[in-house]
Amino acid sequence: MYPEELVSPMRAELTNVGFDELKSAEAVENHLKEKEGTTLLVINSVCGCAAGTARPGVAMALQNSQKKPTNLATVFAGVDQEATAKVREYTLPFPPSSPSIALFKDGELVHFVERHHIEGRPAEVISEHLSGVFDEYC
Repeated sequence: MYPEELVSPMRAELTNVGFDELKSAEAVENHLKEKEGTTLLVINSVCGCAAGTARPGVAMALQNSQKKPTNLATVFAGVDQEATAKVREYTLPFPPSSPSIALFKDGELVHFVERHHIEGRPAEVISEHLSGVFDEYC
């Protein structure tokens, strides 16, 4: 478990652009069952690829895309363990991966970006990819 003072600024990178933090399995369950439309859910992480490409790429996509998800949510791997485990049930058959980015439509997974699709790619590439996904599903 990472200390809150370490992860707080990393959480803020997403909450400052409108993401709701889901910190329990119940919060994840409720969010995905009750929210209509599309939900972009980021499994956040302390790793360098989360800081350098995933979070900035997500923020860029939301800023630059004409079509956007209806809802934004995040869990923090290594911190919100119960919530992260619940999200990973919803992202099966994909293996656990953090950071990762999931798009749900009416509670069903429609697109998933695994860590190996994030590592080594610039934030702009992540943003362009997500913008295309938003155009297709949002």
